[in-house]
Amino acid sequence: MLELPELPDSVDLGLKVILVAVAAVVAFLVTRTGIRVGVRRLLERSSAESGSEVLPPAELERRVTTVGRLLVRVTGGLLGVIAGLMILNLFGIDIGPAVAGLGIAGIAVGFGAQTLVKDWLAGIFIVLENQYSQGDVVRIAGAEGVVEDFSLRRTTLRDLDGTVHAVPNGQITVASNMTRLWARVNLDVGVAYDTDIDRATGIINRVGEELVDDEEWGPRMLEAPKVVRVNALADSAVTLKVLGQVRAAEQWAVAGELRKRILAAFGRDGIEIPFPHRVVVSRGGGAVSEADAAAGAADD
Repeated sequence: MLELPELPDSVDLGLKVILVAVAAVVAFLVTRTGIRVGVRRLLERSSAESGSEVLPPAELERRVTTVGRLLVRVTGGLLGVIAGLMILNLFGIDIGPAVAGLGIAGIAVGFGAQTLVKDWLAGIFIVLENQYSQGDVVRIAGAEGVVEDFSLRRTTLRDLDGTVHAVPNGQITVASNMTRLWARVNLDVGVAYDTDIDRATGIINRVGEELVDDEEWGPRMLEAPKVVRVNALADSAVTLKVLGQVRAAEQWAVAGELRKRILAAFGRDGIEIPFPHRVVVSRGGGAVSEADAAAGAADD
């Protein structure tokens, strides 16, 4: 007949269990603080020693948050397992066979969870290669948005509409980071074919200089946006390419302000921004413009 192991005094056992639990919690709190401090110092040293890529403060903070949170989760899991095994040992349960059984079960689960292992391995390389961090704006696996959370198994994004995308790391083949170190304003500005291109270029460049000298917008920019070339001869416009470096994650706000100021400057200086025209040919008559056809229909 199976005999249960003799339990020690219940009060003494309870105190030991509480002691193990408290020790695990204290160890976790101390380790969490140590991990964050250690990760920050390591990344600061690595950034200072790197001649090719120096992380700005905001990027460094995102990197510390991402790596630190990941290590804290792993450490918390390990401490929980160790504390659980110690408590089982206090109850007189032999943990040797249990550990061996977990090893065998782990091998069996590994064969059936190759996708999960793939996700974890991909997550490890994302961290080691610093592909992106929490708070970055990225495009991965067909989804685009701000990285709200990251674990070894998945990356969680929130897009502009507020939709949350949970992307398994194993499905990420290409990661496009739009907020890494710096960004670029990239605008196409169309002007009419009869416009003096040099004059329009000068107006746009002047607006860019005024924007970079602005007290509010200047700190967000690294250089003044300017026209770099005639980019296309479109159906109804000559398209000018405007480029300028800005700080990470500022490209959208700066581009919006630049468009507004260019529109105002063109209006003051009489530069036409064309729009597509369409000619409608009626069966019984001649050709009329789409605007005239619409006006005639309204009169009817």
